[in-house]
Amino acid sequence: MLVHLKKLVQKAEKGNYAIGAFNSFNLETTLGIARAAVKLKAPVIIQVSETTIVYAGLKPITHIVETIAKNEAVHVPVVLHLDHGKKFSSVAECIEAGFTSIMIDVSDLAFDENVKITKMAVDYAHKRDIWAQGELGKVIRDAKDIKKGEVREETMTNPKEAGKFVKGTGVDTLAVAIGNVHGIEKMINGVPQLDYKRLEEIKLQVGKIPLVLHGASGIGEKEIKKAIDLGVRIINIDTEIRLAFTDALRQSLIKYKSEIDPREIMEEPIQAVEALIEKKIKMFGSEGKG
Repeated sequence: MLVHLKKLVQKAEKGNYAIGAFNSFNLETTLGIARAAVKLKAPVIIQVSETTIVYAGLKPITHIVETIAKNEAVHVPVVLHLDHGKKFSSVAECIEAGFTSIMIDVSDLAFDENVKITKMAVDYAHKRDIWAQGELGKVIRDAKDIKKGEVREETMTNPKEAGKFVKGTGVDTLAVAIGNVHGIEKMINGVPQLDYKRLEEIKLQVGKIPLVLHGASGIGEKEIKKAIDLGVRIINIDTEIRLAFTDALRQSLIKYKSEIDPREIMEEPIQAVEALIEKKIKMFGSEGKG
């Protein structure tokens, strides 16, 4: 069932666990995420990016998530979230389409401009009783920003600015850059270490605002649990889902090379996504919290 994010995060705060925010691209990945949530009775955030909206269409992908949430995941809470909305128009369109949470990400702009645009999106969302996420610092994906296994200092969230950002924008959750990295390259060359001291300082500055860890694919369980203990309440997984789905699809095409029914070919990729999401839900501590 589709729900508001607020109560889920409040419950996670009391229970000291994190909610998984899992990117979906199509019917099959959505089914994999939902089935894992149902099996483990866990709350989930199913998130969609602007590029997925371009690929699938806003209404089709919205209806896919809504329909599965209402029918496949009847007894577990599901949030439909816009991931990394770069344009105010994306925020507005997704809210009107039925999304129950949004993110405005203009973290590549100067601080004052980031605050200004983020506040516009937050105000728009709040008038419609929707939670809004912003990003401060830049969760990077470019190899040039990583040197000797460490993320460049200037891309990371400034703890002192974090408090000002939250007050100036009114965001409900804050995505932080503490060494977390987007994309496939880290899965090949190694995942950078998270800056836990920085995370602790950010939390001191923002108070009760829940923190969001983007680019969490590949980060180990020990590191994840430490981040949760320091205030991370939402953890985003995208790259690992893509890898699980596409690897299983390649194997399925080889295994069933004479098969012409896509439904037969797609079953194992769905199962691969489901297995991955189960693993992440247990890692994040949200099993049985739905």
